[in-house]
Amino acid sequence: MSYHLLALLLIPLVGSGLLFAWKGKTGKYVALVIALLQMLVTFLILNGFDSKLTVDSVLQHEINYPWSQFIKSTLHFGVDGMSMLLLLLTNILMPLIIYSSFNENVNYRNSFYALILLMQFGLVGVFTALDGLLFYVFWEVTLIPIWLIAGLWGQENKRIQFTTKFFVYTFVGSLFMLGAFIYVYLYAPSFGVTDMYNAELNINQQTVVFWFIFFAFAVKLPVFPFHTWQPDTYTYSPTQATMILSGIMLKMAIYGIFRYLLPVAPDAIAGISGSIVIMLAIIGILHGALIALIQNDIKRIFTYSSFSHVGLMVAGIFATAMLVMNGTFTIEGGEGALVQAFAHGFNIVGLFFCADILYKRFKTRDIRQMGGLARVAPKFAVLFMVVLLGSVGLPLTNGFIGEFILLKSIFDFNILAAIIAGITIILAAAYLFRAYGYSMFTTGEEEVLASAKDLSGPEFTVMLSIAFVVIFFGVFPQPVIDLVSGSLKFIYQSMVS
Repeated sequence: MSYHLLALLLIPLVGSGLLFAWKGKTGKYVALVIALLQMLVTFLILNGFDSKLTVDSVLQHEINYPWSQFIKSTLHFGVDGMSMLLLLLTNILMPLIIYSSFNENVNYRNSFYALILLMQFGLVGVFTALDGLLFYVFWEVTLIPIWLIAGLWGQENKRIQFTTKFFVYTFVGSLFMLGAFIYVYLYAPSFGVTDMYNAELNINQQTVVFWFIFFAFAVKLPVFPFHTWQPDTYTYSPTQATMILSGIMLKMAIYGIFRYLLPVAPDAIAGISGSIVIMLAIIGILHGALIALIQNDIKRIFTYSSFSHVGLMVAGIFATAMLVMNGTFTIEGGEGALVQAFAHGFNIVGLFFCADILYKRFKTRDIRQMGGLARVAPKFAVLFMVVLLGSVGLPLTNGFIGEFILLKSIFDFNILAAIIAGITIILAAAYLFRAYGYSMFTTGEEEVLASAKDLSGPEFTVMLSIAFVVIFFGVFPQPVIDLVSGSLKFIYQSMVS
């Protein structure tokens, strides 16, 4: 048994319970200490992680305890390269997300932070579960705290409408996934992930399973046309909820595609299903970019930017999967998607935090009513630009290498699809620089600018940390690629074995 992984699961759960019972006014500091402890344990696991293991033995830090012989499910957790990357993303971002709220007057503060830690517990479970039923349980666990955070602390006149839509979409999608898992279980020895890979399903059965599972992931990402819950949820949720949703939670679906979709239904992907998904992803890439180009609400600009970037990841994953099924073994699309998922997590959290900083200065999210902030907030102007360049994918920023590999993988599959996807990079520069120009350089109201201040201590710490990640992994992306390559070889080989 891995005590480090056990600690990683228990620390946020115990911390959440502690904060629900906490009566003092220091709950935010308790939450931050717990999140930092969680990050420390993650680095301890990384320190003992060997990314050079062969593809036949990629799981490390395993916990395997059979709890139900009746339904043949086990409490099986483990860490491979994909899990390790997403654990790092989750447990580095969570302290930053918690610290970003320190200047805010949050009602029922202790419950707010308790729900964030409960969310962290669910995310760790999703990224380490190696049993289909266990994965589903943690998948649902993550829905409850984020729904409560968005609903209780979201924009008051909108929260019932958008949280209801968000809950219905995601819960119904989850039920489809559960149905597919149970169906696969009927043809497999157990809910264990490797047993599910070996389930004997014909092409028609795989097609049904594929679309049931994909629907759950398509809603969570989201993929066109299952994205209609996203704009309102991201816009009207409190900033910390938006950060978690965009920076970490959607990566659950990226992980799920690799872990539970590609190896379970490979023949369906080789047929028309894979082509349909790529088409939907390409439509989403272009649709998101074009909608972002005409938005004036800065949170919606970043929302549609995220939607467009997610489409690129999905297109790359399935383009490579189809190449593998057609006899060309490559892991490029998978590498690009995971590298980009890691980069996107930091970049989009940084962008939404920038949107929150701008809202606090200008009391509006409309970029046309902003302007001139660079004159009075130079530190913010520089750090905002660094995060923005990472989102655009400028060379030597963390967003470049993932986008480059993804476009290469799509190009190898279909040149026209790659051209369309490539156009959106130009559009991304247009709508992001438009938002930056309006907020930082146009003529603003002098009364507003006179009272506007540069970054506070927590704001500067969070922005500087994210900017450091943007530059560091832009210059040194290879550690991320090395971390995930063994896991991806195992996943893609499982499709053809």
